[in-house]
Amino acid sequence: MLKIENLHAEVDGKAILKGLSLKVPAGEVHAIMGPNGAGKSTLAHVLGGKPGYDVTQGSVEFRGSDLFDLEPHERAATGLFLGFQYPVEIPGVSNVQFLREALNSQRKYRGEEPLSGGEFLKLAKEKAGLLKMDMEMLKRQVNVGFSGGEKKRAEMVQMGILDPAFAVLDETDSGLDIDALRIVGEGINSIMRSPDNGVLLITHYQRLLDVVKPDKVSVLADGRIIRTGGADLALKLEEEGYDTVMADA
Repeated sequence: MLKIENLHAEVDGKAILKGLSLKVPAGEVHAIMGPNGAGKSTLAHVLGGKPGYDVTQGSVEFRGSDLFDLEPHERAATGLFLGFQYPVEIPGVSNVQFLREALNSQRKYRGEEPLSGGEFLKLAKEKAGLLKMDMEMLKRQVNVGFSGGEKKRAEMVQMGILDPAFAVLDETDSGLDIDALRIVGEGINSIMRSPDNGVLLITHYQRLLDVVKPDKVSVLADGRIIRTGGADLALKLEEEGYDTVMADA
């Protein structure tokens, strides 16, 4: 579903990704871990198409097509979802309004009919229930006045409504307490655990992986994947830190 080969990228002329290669087939949750500055968020931003991240070499194939031929909104409509480490606030725009416009915009791109107001509210209520959010929260302005946990839960509701084929989740566990972590993790499982979907889960810590159990774990260091293993690799990193794995590599 996602195939990255020899990816090089830079920010403001500084090389961040230095030959990263990775494959994530449909049905797989692939966790990416690594020390600060390794290039984890840069990878997420490059895949999402954020301006200022310049690809200098390599390729990314998504669902059989060249990802870099698509603009960011086209990537989203094609089925790629990017979850941010720090979800942004949008004052003056309610979550319901934002999400309905986003969904119907993607449906239009794919040649599908828009959802009516009633159809959308039914869908929104269903997905909000998975994240234990009531509809009153969705009537509020996007992330304005939300706690860190509420922002992440709202973002997972957004993922559920947009129903992507592939999710790139950049440190979704950042700023979550124990209860919010469990709710968000279970939401990811409910929404994205499917033979037809894929997930690239970027995280620093084992704790999210106790809920969203990965099929594979890769260690990213200095812009490259230096090791890939099963879920037990995350446990080793938690116990021993990155230095041992990097020394072995």
